[in-house]
Amino acid sequence: MLSYHNMKPALLVLAAGMGSRYGGLKQLDGLGPNGETIMDYSIFDAVRGGFGKVVFVIRQSFEADFREKILKKYKHIIPVEVVFQELDQLPEGFCLDKERVKPWGTNHAVMRGKEVVKEPFAVINADDFYGKESFKILADYLISLDGKQNDYCMIGYCLGNTLSESGSVARGICEKDKNDYLASIIERTYIMRNPDGNIEYKDEKNELQTIGENIPVSMNMWGFTPEYFNYSNEQFIHFLANNQHNPKAEFFIPLVVNNLIAAGKIRVKVLNTPSKWFGVTYAEDRPTVIAKIRELIDKGEYPEKLWN
Repeated sequence: MLSYHNMKPALLVLAAGMGSRYGGLKQLDGLGPNGETIMDYSIFDAVRGGFGKVVFVIRQSFEADFREKILKKYKHIIPVEVVFQELDQLPEGFCLDKERVKPWGTNHAVMRGKEVVKEPFAVINADDFYGKESFKILADYLISLDGKQNDYCMIGYCLGNTLSESGSVARGICEKDKNDYLASIIERTYIMRNPDGNIEYKDEKNELQTIGENIPVSMNMWGFTPEYFNYSNEQFIHFLANNQHNPKAEFFIPLVVNNLIAAGKIRVKVLNTPSKWFGVTYAEDRPTVIAKIRELIDKGEYPEKLWN
């Protein structure tokens, strides 16, 4: 019998994309009143939600910058660790294709946590604002998994709570069974609200289809127990056998989860959240995000200054 008794869950923060997209750590852009980043709010919510440590997945090239600008803030608040995601971290027998510049994707990033995560753990993106309720719901579920394996969860956001006013978004649309377990995730691109207020997406034929406001979507906020790392290794070998020389192929979390559900190896509870997700998908989203954070502070959900 496995026991994680009295172990608080860990939070794995996928931050390896940070150095590439904006050059340096620019998307650790201050959006709160005292220069707080979206990640600062996530860590704050994770601590009060019941998480016991934070593991950041970053690229080695900006470790010094990251430790100086980021980790210093958290080290008196919660234990933190750093692990690295690099292109050449491949299983034995595989070598890096010289065309490859793109990272191997979110599940490859998750795999980097194997040496330091021995307890139930959550996975989030560094630059998404998930909301305090979501962290509490996730921590409570992970704490309830004492002694269990193959029982995972994800936070399901209402689609209407995750759109950008500045343009279309891509989302993982979730299908659930009658007991709220995940049946599958289908990635849909080009989702947006049309002028009459309905939400539409483009299907395989590039035709617009209407979709419901409250359909659950995945925003990459997952809960796993440590045997997930072993499944990931097995699946990654399989993935590379087919995609080693495709410079654009990525090893995403929903791919692994869908395969494991289809094979009957795991089940994933979809946990509904009242939280509204937001993030800076487009540069034009920035003022909206600043305004939303201000609103949450005015409502008393966050202090004016997160870290004293």
